[in-house]
Amino acid sequence: MPAPTNTFKQALADGDRQIGCWMSFAEGSIAEIMGTAGFDWLVIDGEHAPNDIRSIRDQLMALQASPSHPVVRVPIGETWMIKQVLDAGAQTVLVPMVETADQAREMVRACTYPPLGTRGVGATAARATMFGSVSEYIQTADDEICLLVQVENRAGIDALDDILAVEGVDGVFIGPADLCTDMGYAGNAAAPEVRDVIADAIERIAAAGKAPGILGVTEEATQTYFDMGAQFLAVGIDVLILARTASNLATYWKGK
Repeated sequence: MPAPTNTFKQALADGDRQIGCWMSFAEGSIAEIMGTAGFDWLVIDGEHAPNDIRSIRDQLMALQASPSHPVVRVPIGETWMIKQVLDAGAQTVLVPMVETADQAREMVRACTYPPLGTRGVGATAARATMFGSVSEYIQTADDEICLLVQVENRAGIDALDDILAVEGVDGVFIGPADLCTDMGYAGNAAAPEVRDVIADAIERIAAAGKAPGILGVTEEATQTYFDMGAQFLAVGIDVLILARTASNLATYWKGK
């Protein structure tokens, strides 16, 4: 039995737009709820949410029966972290703060078994192989792993064309919050100068045959990124959805 088909990777390769959402609660029960909402993909955030490998595994388990594809964002681009989340069953990995083509190539190798890569061959006892029941996993897994790298500062933007030339990178995600801060517009990703850089980056990513992605946390920003051509577009964060909805509900009824 081969590794399961990565439907998200296939959708990106086909040019299909994928609408997603961020998950920052780091709880399996919340992931299960989010998996019923109808998103194409959901980010399990290991960078800014209080996740560890066990909570990441639990959320992957919670989304097993969901049509929403889990994307695991690791805290930083380290080979050992990639190995852990892949063995836990992730098929799509998002790596923050990629600034050079060499970093991107290292991440491709981390997602790939030898002799072409450096991924440790130990998944037989892990969720990735369903504990050994996916008998041809080692032989077929490489083709089903989707690697997304984040470009989110001036160094990454300057190296974008070199990063896009790296074979094995499936998509590039622009991080507007970090980018605007690094550009001197802290907290203002809507600054015209920042928007111009984002629009240019999305265009270059698509032209290189990679999938451009981004996160919008306001309706105006999300619509702007949608119109720019973002292919895998996150349209919200679970924590903010709850906080804003609860606040609006309280304000409405206390104002009566």
